[in-house]
Amino acid sequence: MSTTTPQLELSADLSIGYTQPLARTDSSIRLSHGTHFLLARNGRGKTTLLRTIARTLKSLSGTVKHRGKLQYIPENLAFDRELPPVAIFKAMLHKSRLADALALAERIELDVKKPYGKLSTGNRRKTNLIVAEFSIDPGSANVLLLDEPFSGLDAYAREQFEALWKESSEQTLRLVSCHPDYDSMGIPSALMIQDESIEHVTDSSQTWSELKGRLN
Repeated sequence: MSTTTPQLELSADLSIGYTQPLARTDSSIRLSHGTHFLLARNGRGKTTLLRTIARTLKSLSGTVKHRGKLQYIPENLAFDRELPPVAIFKAMLHKSRLADALALAERIELDVKKPYGKLSTGNRRKTNLIVAEFSIDPGSANVLLLDEPFSGLDAYAREQFEALWKESSEQTLRLVSCHPDYDSMGIPSALMIQDESIEHVTDSSQTWSELKGRLN
């Protein structure tokens, strides 16, 4: 496998949780490049699984392995309240990516001179996602873990980020925890947590309407 191809592997005996198991794998799961959705009802372990993969939380058993630069963007990520997005971008991003990051910010109507603490929830999310997306190394493999990335975003901003996903899909694996917006949304690859079990379901034609009835 090319070193520019990302990979994520959950062992067959992976168990996640805090003091008690919350969910487990019954067989090994291997994901490669592209977008994979993480689906479950609230409280079933989506964030716990992302934290376990990111190694901010230890697994109760089993292992997680990944190939590529790993980033975890939690739902509650926050930067210094006094810093405007432009200062955050200059501090966090390579200078070669700055112009494109600012161009996207302008397209999605993010005021890059307004202090982070005074931004709306949606505009803070835009700032966080711009940092994540433009931190991707285009010359190597990347693994990006996103917890509810589109909460508070308008449809146009979401479309702009999804376009970036397509452009970098060959060298980036994205695992996206979300609540899909509409029944016809295509979900060709998903990790689902149901009955305390983590499984990978994949079908190029499957949609949210077909998958949501399986969640409990």
